[in-house]
Amino acid sequence: MPTLKHAILGAGGVGGLIGATAAHFGAPVTMIVRPEAAATYRSEIQLESSFGNLRVPVAHAVEAPACDVLWITVKATQLDAALSAIGKPESVGAIVPLLNGIDHIAALRSRFGAGKVIPATIAVESERVAPGHFVHRSPFCRLNVASAGKPLLNQTLENFQKFGFECGFIDNEATLMWSKLVFLAAFALTTTAADTNIGGILKDPKWRELGVACIREGSAVAVAEGAAIDTDTVIAAALKMHDAMRSSMQKDVEQGNPPELDAIAGPILRGARKHNLEVPATKELVALVERRTKFCPSLLQ
Repeated sequence: MPTLKHAILGAGGVGGLIGATAAHFGAPVTMIVRPEAAATYRSEIQLESSFGNLRVPVAHAVEAPACDVLWITVKATQLDAALSAIGKPESVGAIVPLLNGIDHIAALRSRFGAGKVIPATIAVESERVAPGHFVHRSPFCRLNVASAGKPLLNQTLENFQKFGFECGFIDNEATLMWSKLVFLAAFALTTTAADTNIGGILKDPKWRELGVACIREGSAVAVAEGAAIDTDTVIAAALKMHDAMRSSMQKDVEQGNPPELDAIAGPILRGARKHNLEVPATKELVALVERRTKFCPSLLQ
């Protein structure tokens, strides 16, 4: 298969990690940046990672170029505004969104067509520390893609695995998307509500219990939505998380930015109402997060 052309919509921590890794293996990569940043954006990007440090050449543009794969790596709160950069959707091959949450898949398919959007998830802590300079902080990066994307992305994921990613293709889209969400919701909500890293959560019986209960509640909703979730496996993984890890939601609240509360907690709350399930721990955590930020209309009304 010819080398794929990649474009990255969202030049933050995740976008930088994906772009740098793809470019490291020789793929042409274009970072899509805001017009005000275009004049000074670097012709190479830098990645610091436990997998290896990279300096790789990239192009940059303010609008999505013709490409085989468009990775969307913006925050869910920024998605609508960011999509204006896709000026010619017909010139873009597959769209692979790596957003938190679930609802964006249906929204993107409604806008661009079901066959163009390949669901995927990424579990990682990665940050942009300066324009074109990214730091991958977590000791892992797990990238899973819907099996529909295997013909196109198999070689790309093999390359990512060579760098250190854990990658896989998953047949059931509900399982793919909910497997991340039930884990992420507990991690993001507890660390943000308590304003501490995951080590602080796991050492405190109250927060630990709330987090585990949140996983169980999210798993129940996920199963009702058609996902295959092994709740005990998710809990075991959460209890083994690296102590220093902090959630992006926690960082957003600290920095005074709108958190992705609706994207992360919303599907659980709405799914619980739809299936008549009780989710008291999730509601308690959402209420605590809402008290810490002025940006979110309440999800509990």
